[in-house]
Amino acid sequence: MNCPQLKLENQLCFPLYAVSKEITRRYTPFLEPLGLTYTQYIAMLVLWEEKKCNVTELGKKLFLDSGTLTPLLKKLEAKGYVKRTRETSDERCLSVCLTDEGELLQSKAKNIPKSMASCVNLSPDEAKTLYNTLYKILGSFKDNA
Repeated sequence: MNCPQLKLENQLCFPLYAVSKEITRRYTPFLEPLGLTYTQYIAMLVLWEEKKCNVTELGKKLFLDSGTLTPLLKKLEAKGYVKRTRETSDERCLSVCLTDEGELLQSKAKNIPKSMASCVNLSPDEAKTLYNTLYKILGSFKDNA
């Protein structure tokens, strides 16, 4: 039985998966000197922007569940980049905030986006279109959660 809908070349998910894997791999040489994994890096991006964040909200922003986020934050805390604290108003809620060392790490990471942009052969307009399309897809997942 020939099923064209089951050909790899007809799957939208495959190029998304392959590009995601390749982009993440390309981050490695830029992140290793900072002692960060890609997932730790994206958590730090949020924290550099917000300084302090509820762990549940951080997970929503990064599309990460607590089983992934908890060990990631523990490792960042062990490195001295973040501090996790329980909310005084609700002990069940955990917040994470940057430490001074975590703040300093931002200056070491500031050239990573530019370095990564040179790895991707897209014009600024193509990159913006792709960005918008990917966030449209992500938005549909939030709407259907």
